[in-house]
Amino acid sequence: MTTRLPALLGAHPHAGGAMSASVTVDLSLLWLALSDPPGGSGTGGGSSSGGSGPDPDELERVRALVVLAQGGDQDAFGQLYQRYVQVVYRYIYVRVGSVHTAQDLTSETFIKALRNLSGFTWQGKDIAAWFVTIARNVVNDHAKSSRFRLEVTTEDMRDADTEVEAPEGEVLQRMRDERLLQAVAQLRPEQAECVTLRFVQGLSLAETAEVMGKKENAVKQLQLRAVRALQRALEGEDL
Repeated sequence: MTTRLPALLGAHPHAGGAMSASVTVDLSLLWLALSDPPGGSGTGGGSSSGGSGPDPDELERVRALVVLAQGGDQDAFGQLYQRYVQVVYRYIYVRVGSVHTAQDLTSETFIKALRNLSGFTWQGKDIAAWFVTIARNVVNDHAKSSRFRLEVTTEDMRDADTEVEAPEGEVLQRMRDERLLQAVAQLRPEQAECVTLRFVQGLSLAETAEVMGKKENAVKQLQLRAVRALQRALEGEDL
């Protein structure tokens, strides 16, 4: 396959409409999980492995795009990129806490995905977990190469405040979300990744287990410990 992906990704994901200029990370599922009664399972978000799952027609469209892209169709891969760039970017951003680093690693993820797409085998489920698995490896490699430690900075999220005066409620919510991201950053790396996959990405237990290379029961326990740790960290705050 002739790789013309740099042209496709010539602008960072922020440009060209693929991703908004501001940092948009939906934390509503995670807030919902944290609002469970004390001692609850903290499973108020993410799709369950026994749920209805993606729409069959939508899955068939994705499968067709994958087949075309594997055959060298750049437009088909471009459509996959447009479909999943937000998923990959949100995951990477929460892991690295920097807009610019997340942009670079998102581009690197899709370049690696294109190079490895021929080895992908369709198994009747959404390809999102495959893209996130590549993103996970890219982030881990970045962490090793730069002595990176998991931390979330708030500087990038505050940039938007200088551009538009948001209503008071929106500013308060943004501050609340910043505090939650800071708490996630203080979790053990595996716990932080688990809640990111489950409640920011909305992956099922099965998909999260696949990405993390763990059994579903292990993910359940990891998720429970992570949610309880976040509840303790945010104790006394309005959840």
